Amino acid sequence: MGDDLGDDWWENEGNSDASEAEEETEQEHQPAEKPEKKPEKRKRVAEKAVKAKKKKNEQKEHVTPAKKENEDEKSSKPKRKRKKKKTITDVLASSEPKPGSPADMQALVTQYFSDKRSVIEQEELKLQNSCFLSSNDLTHSLSSYLKQVCPKWAKIQKQHAEKSSVVLLIVCSSALRTIELIKQLTTFRGEAKAIKLFAKHIKVEEQVKLLQKGITHIGVGTPGRISALIEKEGLNLQALKYLVLDWNWRDQKLRRMVDIPEIKVDLMKLLDNGILTGCKEDKVKIGLF
Repeated sequence: MGDDLGDDWWENEGNSDASEAEEETEQEHQPAEKPEKKPEKRKRVAEKAVKAKKKKNEQKEHVTPAKKENEDEKSSKPKRKRKKKKTITDVLASSEPKPGSPADMQALVTQYFSDKRSVIEQEELKLQNSCFLSSNDLTHSLSSYLKQVCPKWAKIQKQHAEKSSVVLLIVCSSALRTIELIKQLTTFRGEAKAIKLFAKHIKVEEQVKLLQKGITHIGVGTPGRISALIEKEGLNLQALKYLVLDWNWRDQKLRRMVDIPEIKVDLMKLLDNGILTGCKEDKVKIGLF
């Protein structure tokens, strides 16, 4: 059988084996295909993005010489401090207190009613100097001041016999100030009866009953409550002779009674509620303590 194949079979067989061996050797020597490096590619893209962003920021932050010079000039200039607005307390603290005068009160009344009354009505609000008692010069206590402006007090209080009315009305800014002033009245009032006329813890009806119950000579209180009593006819002004305003006293914020807006409004209302009319008729005198 081998003879039938001839010599070529052996040669071809050997050649085929050799060629197969050569192919295997070539395959072994050929470099293996490199796997795709996707993570590295993504990393490079991310790094490029970061570098581009950084470069963009650097361009934004780049300052021209002229701009830098202007910024240096601005930084070298001293900053102006804002002026603090002065409050009423600051103004009063830096100035010496001055005693009130009839002119001060008249100016306050004129200013308050300037847009509430006609020109003719404003003329009617003006008071003569004879309508005022002498003002406190800041040296008096309440008792010494009242002794000066009401020298015949002992006789006046004995003659007073009308209920729901008082002879002397003292107007102040608060309930605490009312109590303080009543304590200061001790050496002046003698046997006269004084009543507290403020809103704190006391109802209007209770004060009306007290005024109707007996003879009261002195009323001390706030303008708001006094006006309310007059409007409810719990207090009348028929026997009133003296109205004393606690004009010069200042609270913790150095404000006078007329410096507090709501108190000032109540005071103007009280004056317009029969007091100014009584002054013009020469029945009531006003004193500034």
